[in-house]
Amino acid sequence: MNLDRRTARENGKERLKQARVNGVNNEILEAAMTRLTRIIPALAALSILATTAVSASTPVLAKSNFDGQWSVLIVTQKGTCDRAYRYPVKIDNGSVGYAGDAAFTVSGKVGANGAVTVTVACGSQSAKGQGKLSSTDGAGMWVAETGDCSGTWTAERRSS
Repeated sequence: MNLDRRTARENGKERLKQARVNGVNNEILEAAMTRLTRIIPALAALSILATTAVSASTPVLAKSNFDGQWSVLIVTQKGTCDRAYRYPVKIDNGSVGYAGDAAFTVSGKVGANGAVTVTVACGSQSAKGQGKLSSTDGAGMWVAETGDCSGTWTAERRSS
């Protein structure tokens, strides 16, 4: 065994003996307590900052008066698009989305006053709509992105 390892081992045994005799090495305990008294306030401040940052960056989502399931009927009044479509829509926290399983995508927003803006897409075709909802129904206009079709839409609330 080399001399450095033996010396370190003997020093370790000596410290262990001293700790056993005194119960606890006061110098080590004092150093540890000094470090803790410096670290604890820093950890507390960091914890408070982290909590504030999370709560400030996480918006509280308020339930919209229009949230729930809706049935929407789209009717073509101008152009060669299909005559009519009926499909389920969901509104969640004022965001409009498609509630079915077909290849449609529906996205949009409902304002606190019921004003609706929405985009409906299927493949490369899309249309934009706008209108107004009440607590039970709604209506508005739509136009295809290409401008070759347009019409009206009506909505009925199915559930809250």
